[in-house]
Amino acid sequence: MNILIFLGHPAHFHLFRFTIQKLKEKSHRITIVIKSKDVLEELLEEEKLHYLNIFSRERSNNKLDIVFSLLKRDKELLKIVKKEKPVLMIGTSSEIARVGKLKKIPSVILNEDDAEAVMHFARFSYPFTNVILSPSCCDNGKWKRKSFFYNGYHELAYLHPNYFNPDIKKIKDLISNPDEKYFIIRLAKLTAHHDKDKRGIDKYITMKLVKKLSQVGKVYITSERELEPEFESYRITIDPILIHQAMAFATLYIGDSQTMAAEAAVLGVPSIRFNDFVGKLGYLEELEHKYGLTFGIKTSEPEKLFNKIDELLSMPNLKEEWQKRRQKMLADKIDVTAFMVWFIENYPESVRVMREDPACQYNFK
Repeated sequence: MNILIFLGHPAHFHLFRFTIQKLKEKSHRITIVIKSKDVLEELLEEEKLHYLNIFSRERSNNKLDIVFSLLKRDKELLKIVKKEKPVLMIGTSSEIARVGKLKKIPSVILNEDDAEAVMHFARFSYPFTNVILSPSCCDNGKWKRKSFFYNGYHELAYLHPNYFNPDIKKIKDLISNPDEKYFIIRLAKLTAHHDKDKRGIDKYITMKLVKKLSQVGKVYITSERELEPEFESYRITIDPILIHQAMAFATLYIGDSQTMAAEAAVLGVPSIRFNDFVGKLGYLEELEHKYGLTFGIKTSEPEKLFNKIDELLSMPNLKEEWQKRRQKMLADKIDVTAFMVWFIENYPESVRVMREDPACQYNFK
């Protein structure tokens, strides 16, 4: 089968990493298309994956630039589709839905954010796509009729024990003693269209976090945005492909990134997200309120952030307790990569099977 996969973010590289590998092993032809975003190209090049970049700069948050870049990417994707002739397009970006509709090529959109939280993305993709694949805790609003829900998270496509094994030897330059306390702080850009008027960890909060956590252990900062000079000495220096290894041994994760908070949670690492998306994303709400693996705190309540840090650090056997909670979560969830490979390989028959028997997904545990 000739399949086009569109990646729009480093997290989507991880989401599709093992699916691409398994599909290639089964002799499927894969065309990877991307738009530039953070370390996405670096990750693909390290994995020696050939890709086509249809937008080689990161756009600004200016409305005119958003519209221009959207049209530009559609035009470039259309050229690739005419040349590569895929029979199925799958990914996390709206371009495949629009171009697929135009060229009568079926498209499958993957998204784990509730439609209300990413309304612009939903409006520009969901009406045109054939299928939406989302975690069962996700609310796709009026597009539920074309949605198929699985019991898992994007993060379990690459951090499930079937694919990820923590190995401290891989990060020996960062940390050599698994009992040594260290903390990871993530600073996101928050410049996407759905981030408008949303706040996260500012310079003042970062300063307080560094001062507080440095008294307990090492502090490492990973930043998508430009980092203030006074924090440069805390910047984590690690191969981007190994960031999850570093996270797996951390004492605590704190950040304003949704994805990394969920990644820490599914690894069994206590995580705190501090931003204005708290309470608005179903998958993080489930990880917090059903499994107790992460905590969301709004930017209007900074005192709660520091109180939660104190509470967690005072807990005896913190790591052991979080691993117990993680095991409870894993017992409920499926192997997302195995499910995705089956769904793609057997499309469109897989649509019929899922519609008639959604429980078939539990064959992929």
